[in-house]
Amino acid sequence: MDNKKNWRIPLIFIFFEDARSVFKLDDLGTEIARIALPAALALTADPIASLIDTAFIGQIGKVELAAVGVSIALFNQVSRIAIFPLVGVTTSFVAEEDTITKAIHDTHDCEILENGSSNLDRENKILIPQEDPDERMYKMQQEDNFEAVEIKHQKKQIPSASSALIIGGVLGFIQAAFLIVAAKPLLNFMGLKSDSKMLYPAQQYLKLRSLGAPAVLLSLAMQGVFRGFKDTKTPLYATVAGDITNIILDPVFIFVFKMGVRGAAISHVISQYLISLILFWRLKEQVDLIPSNLKYLPFCRFLKNGFLLLTRVIAVTFCVTLAASMAARMGSTQMAAFQVCLQIWLATSLLADGLAVAGQAILASAFARNDYTCAAVTVSRVLQLGLVLGLFLAAFLGIGLHFGARLFTDDVDVIHLISVGIPFVAATQPVNALAFVFDGVNFGASDFAYSAHSMVTVAIFSIVFLLILSSSNGFVGIWIALTIYMCLRAFAGFWRIGTGTGPWKFLGR
Repeated sequence: MDNKKNWRIPLIFIFFEDARSVFKLDDLGTEIARIALPAALALTADPIASLIDTAFIGQIGKVELAAVGVSIALFNQVSRIAIFPLVGVTTSFVAEEDTITKAIHDTHDCEILENGSSNLDRENKILIPQEDPDERMYKMQQEDNFEAVEIKHQKKQIPSASSALIIGGVLGFIQAAFLIVAAKPLLNFMGLKSDSKMLYPAQQYLKLRSLGAPAVLLSLAMQGVFRGFKDTKTPLYATVAGDITNIILDPVFIFVFKMGVRGAAISHVISQYLISLILFWRLKEQVDLIPSNLKYLPFCRFLKNGFLLLTRVIAVTFCVTLAASMAARMGSTQMAAFQVCLQIWLATSLLADGLAVAGQAILASAFARNDYTCAAVTVSRVLQLGLVLGLFLAAFLGIGLHFGARLFTDDVDVIHLISVGIPFVAATQPVNALAFVFDGVNFGASDFAYSAHSMVTVAIFSIVFLLILSSSNGFVGIWIALTIYMCLRAFAGFWRIGTGTGPWKFLGR
């Protein structure tokens, strides 16, 4: 592709450049499919398992269904504060390091790798743009690390992989302790007061499920590493194995052992530790997880960019958590219906996250090589695919949900409210899909600062709409506010690339 007229109008380039090739299985299309399809299946496997959990729990009663809905919303809020910064930066950093490692091994013989070379500094300057002191320091550490590698060692030397596991493990234990100790006051904050029938089952579920937090964060950190290698099949196999275990154990613990919501939480925890063990076993076969020197671990780089994504994630997830809290304050019927609609909303939207993962991994490698042609074409293709996927999901859910609501509950009032939420769940799918893909695209460009600042602005406006509309329009108001929130979120991603600013300046040349 040549650098000419369409590049001068990024707004047009994004959605219309070579749109007829959106489904073409050329080299780029094949690579996107190879990464995106397993990633999408892995990402949706857990929400689907949660939907099955929801269906089982719904057979116990609407109070238990609503209670678990509040607990899941709270658990997800706290988890995502750690998960998304960790996974987001891990995928980008591992993809960059893996690209650099392959380039060095392709262009230097064994003696140069063992003893170092004057050309190594020039090679890395080409591969990694030196835009600030932190990046220059990171590059120097990488040079030292690569010079120390022995050729006989067959495992990859990826410092970010070791850093991600250490950080993930520490954060997991902190999260578990926090949720177990603070379960009751947190649930009170979510609207479950001491006289609420939902408080006790919600507290039981939250405390037990929190025991799986270390496994959740470790497994997702390892998934970030595999995504950086453009390997999304391994996380898929591990996730499916864990979720099948969860689905099998659910009815055994819930109904056979008569443990109710406690059984649902225990089966989920067991499945998460199984996923973690499978991923660790596979990862240690490919990567040397014990570095020869701790100075090679890029903790500072993780913390700097992780903090930016932490700010972003708090803003993003707080809106959904606040919406769940508003629904809980309306009563168990509203919360039960909201829980079903939200789980479906998130599960289907996450299909687009597979495209986001593919876009992030390919773009991180392209930017490491300064291959802006590849970056531009990749952006256009994944966004076009995201829009098509969103339109398909909208049609599918708009029809299918009217017939599937009874799978989750037989309560007439809850089913009625689910039918009220269906138009919002279905109609927002194209916007949701684009929002997720824009996230992956900007992460692939390491545009973490803009992602954080823009999302804080979006959250502020969305929270105002949520508070006003929920008080004036009740259950419908909550979904109107969530629709506005997703539209603003997609617009924020579109604005950065569409105007050709930040790392996307090359689109306007």
